[in-house]
Amino acid sequence: MRRIWMSLVGLAVSLGLAMSLTAQGAPPQGKADQPYTVEYYYKVQWGHQQEFLDLFLKNHYPLLQRMVATGRMLSVKIEAPAYHTTEDGRWDYRVTIRFRNSTLATTQNPDEERMIKELWPDQATYKREEQRRFEILLAHWDLPVTDITPAKP
Repeated sequence: MRRIWMSLVGLAVSLGLAMSLTAQGAPPQGKADQPYTVEYYYKVQWGHQQEFLDLFLKNHYPLLQRMVATGRMLSVKIEAPAYHTTEDGRWDYRVTIRFRNSTLATTQNPDEERMIKELWPDQATYKREEQRRFEILLAHWDLPVTDITPAKP
């Protein structure tokens, strides 16, 4: 009887959570065959923003460009804020990637390791510089976004 009661309580909590998420008005995701956009935010240790950007442009951006060339991604845009914010809300770089579809955005690229070895034959240097890029990174978060702009009448 206790097991049945706990199962019912768990079900009620799950339903309540699902209903509250729906009630918050989260926009629906697009169709599986539609472009899928993700914003990647980077917050870097203060004073190391240029070093991070240099390493990103040298050791990650070419890989993103290669993925655009293969059709996995439609576009890559790198932005920095024009003004500063509070420290808790600060981000230094936003990389917006439009994937061809949600499946490609949420699955591992099977060709990524091969591409990395082709782009950076000196793997020791590549790995050392990538390690440094992550050492000076304070925070990183990914935010899938849905365009909810109304269609023109």
